[in-house]
Amino acid sequence: MKKIAVITSGGDAPGMNACIRAIVITAWQHDVEVIGFRHGFRGIVDDLNQPLHPDDMRLVSQRGGTFLKSSRYPEFREVARAKAAAKILDKHNISALLVIGGDGSFQGADHLAKYWQGQVIGIPGTIDNDLAGTDTTIGFSTAVDTAMEAIDRVRETAEAMARVFLIEVMGRHAGFIGLHAAIASSAEAMLLPELEPQPKLAEIADAILQARASFPDSSYVVVVSENLWPGGVAGLSTSLSKATGVTCHPCPLGHIQRGGRPNAQDRILAMQLGHAAVHAVLDGKSRIMIGLEQEHVVEVPLHLTFERDKPLDPRLVQLQLGLQGVNFASKKGTKTA
Repeated sequence: MKKIAVITSGGDAPGMNACIRAIVITAWQHDVEVIGFRHGFRGIVDDLNQPLHPDDMRLVSQRGGTFLKSSRYPEFREVARAKAAAKILDKHNISALLVIGGDGSFQGADHLAKYWQGQVIGIPGTIDNDLAGTDTTIGFSTAVDTAMEAIDRVRETAEAMARVFLIEVMGRHAGFIGLHAAIASSAEAMLLPELEPQPKLAEIADAILQARASFPDSSYVVVVSENLWPGGVAGLSTSLSKATGVTCHPCPLGHIQRGGRPNAQDRILAMQLGHAAVHAVLDGKSRIMIGLEQEHVVEVPLHLTFERDKPLDPRLVQLQLGLQGVNFASKKGTKTA
């Protein structure tokens, strides 16, 4: 019987469990045995294996996180670790490895493929949505929903108290969560790493002061991508408070964006990609990522997913910039015929 292995690697993402379910059930339908390794690549090296059976997949799709556990394992860049993993995979007669993760995980998978003869397939599982070759990734939609709901809650108290809030969202070095959350939450401003030129402190402060002058009893929300401003959102809030004379409240959302039950979109995406990954193995494919472009499952060379940058959708960027570009000097009743 053919045997495949699956790991979840890097940061966890809602929907990973649904993807594992699809892999296991699809594989067993084709008489393919599946084992999982806990804690990602480290679990392969340490042989932390467990058999996966369809009977174990009941009610896992609803759960966030990953029951196989995950970890970051930078030591896997070493040739010795990759060769050790190859030996473990051969020991279990594994013919293919499915890696659910982001760009760091795919770099690890591509590195392993240089020292192991089995098939290697990547499945995009990261809330950052920063992998080239796929329109979306497992976990991204749920993370945006979570950020939007959190911002909506902050907005209520901000509006009640007429306060300025700077809300930091995750995304590492990519602004996908920030852009989508800013649009969905009707933010007055957004700061993303991809915006060029980056707005200066004085420009941000001036926009806040204009808004306060025109609408002194209203809230003002800025969505800020993490790792963007020196000192983070707390440092930016301090600087803006000094520049404007208005208290600006920092609010980092942090890891709540990773947690929670995956939404319907992520569950469906995860099962699509998991199902397609098993069929790619059966077709003899290797060193590819299974992605989704324009609602169609696609196969992308693994190295291209992390060797090139994925741009933001310029139409969405312009949408948010246009909607937040309010003329604060104009108010109801001031328009002339």
